[in-house]
Amino acid sequence: MKRTAVLICPGRGTYNKAELGYLSRHHGTKGDLLADFDAYRRAQGQETLTALDGAERFSAAKYSRGDHASALIYAASLLDARALSKDFDVLAVTGNSMGWYIALAAAGAVAPMAGLEIVNTMGTLMHETLIGGQTLYPFVDENWIAQPSKRDALLALIGDIDARPDHALSVSIHLGGMLVVAGNAAGLKAFESSVDAFDRFPMRLPNHAAFHTSLQAPVAAQGQSRLGAALFGTPKIPMVDGRGAVWYPAANSTEALRNYTLGKQVTKTYDFTTAIQVAAKTFAPDVFICTGPGATLGGAIAQSLLGIGWDGLTSKEAFTKRQNTDPILLSMGREDQRHLATQA
Repeated sequence: MKRTAVLICPGRGTYNKAELGYLSRHHGTKGDLLADFDAYRRAQGQETLTALDGAERFSAAKYSRGDHASALIYAASLLDARALSKDFDVLAVTGNSMGWYIALAAAGAVAPMAGLEIVNTMGTLMHETLIGGQTLYPFVDENWIAQPSKRDALLALIGDIDARPDHALSVSIHLGGMLVVAGNAAGLKAFESSVDAFDRFPMRLPNHAAFHTSLQAPVAAQGQSRLGAALFGTPKIPMVDGRGAVWYPAANSTEALRNYTLGKQVTKTYDFTTAIQVAAKTFAPDVFICTGPGATLGGAIAQSLLGIGWDGLTSKEAFTKRQNTDPILLSMGREDQRHLATQA
């Protein structure tokens, strides 16, 4: 009997040093689609994904660039989705931030090459303009239990800074127990100097623009002018977007999907937490499967589920115990879990 699943696609920041060679290791014998991706990149005058993935050394400055990272992550994630075991019945697809573009392809709303054109174009535009930046800050305790008062204080601080002259600051992504905060240089500096520093936080994200804020309006406009309606279709599998809205097969127009993808998805806050919670409550899957590369999204997914007490789980300790016996989250980017999700 098949197990039901919600498929989750990761965003930027998931192809790091440990992921170098990911495409070759996991998809080296399935090269037709990757060869097409390479041909597209070559036609754009860009380094191929095979060359990037097969390099001898990893450079954070190079691989975190939007024009490289976006396409690499898209290829790795989509090929992972296509390698999913037939033992799973995927009820819905969602993704974090750039993962929405991957979700479009994984759900069949766009063809694989159309998805690459979308993600490569938007990633390149983000890199070329690089408007603003992002920083990460948590509001959960060590047991992943949300602290509402801390979250409210952070939101109030963000609003206060954004109201100051020449400062721009807003929530870019609701990421489980963390806020991804984005803004201009003045806004980010004010935020980072106002919050308590501990461990790695506040953590500035390298080569990240102020995604999902009004600062990206010029990028959205350029994307709309370059990416035509013919690239978009309707999903074969339901999709949950960055507002928590569900796109059902044959229930929405391609125009509406394009408008959201190249409009509000670019310039408005992306609520990944709500996307996960809506996917859980609407489709009630047996498991959640996160494609690679990397496994950095696992904590945010778990924290989102803990926030609604999914399957009776309310703490990191309880979630970890469940994962060790009967996992409800499978990360394809983790070698110890990949075999549980892929085809034999």
